[in-house]
Amino acid sequence: MNKEVGIITDANEKQIVVINNLCFKGRRSVDWNIVEKGLKKYIGQFAEIAETSDVVYIGADFPDEFAHSKDTKELRGANMYAKANSSRIIIEMLKIATNKTFSKNYAQKHNIDAKFGWYRYDTYFAIPVYNNAGIAVRHNVFKSRILVRHAKNGKLYLYDIIRTKKETSRPLEQ
Repeated sequence: MNKEVGIITDANEKQIVVINNLCFKGRRSVDWNIVEKGLKKYIGQFAEIAETSDVVYIGADFPDEFAHSKDTKELRGANMYAKANSSRIIIEMLKIATNKTFSKNYAQKHNIDAKFGWYRYDTYFAIPVYNNAGIAVRHNVFKSRILVRHAKNGKLYLYDIIRTKKETSRPLEQ
């Protein structure tokens, strides 16, 4: 692939968003304030999930939740860098989301912003693995859950991307 981002279908018919160039690399930490700032460009945008035709809007609360949620604070190593790099492909991740599930809102603090409950979807993305010469030799695949709130105005809003974990199956080969 010559594009920076693309969507492929693997041998199991699973769609995966592929990132070909990383913004966040290293082994120490991610400056989540930079990630949050970059996510603000998505506010006001929306995407349609192909599998369900659900239209999901991106509200002003998403960048802060993505960058500073409890889930984000608990991430380490490759999973942390994967979530940080996924901040560049939010729209594509929404488009390929699958396995919609519903749960009621039980938290008092979300009575207004998630009045009609929560939806979760699965999404997959891949990031490159580089050799010592700086050449991408393969891509590791990650699975995340997309958390969407169903607001009192009837619209669906992206709330967070959670549970970012490396898939233990074979990585994508170059």
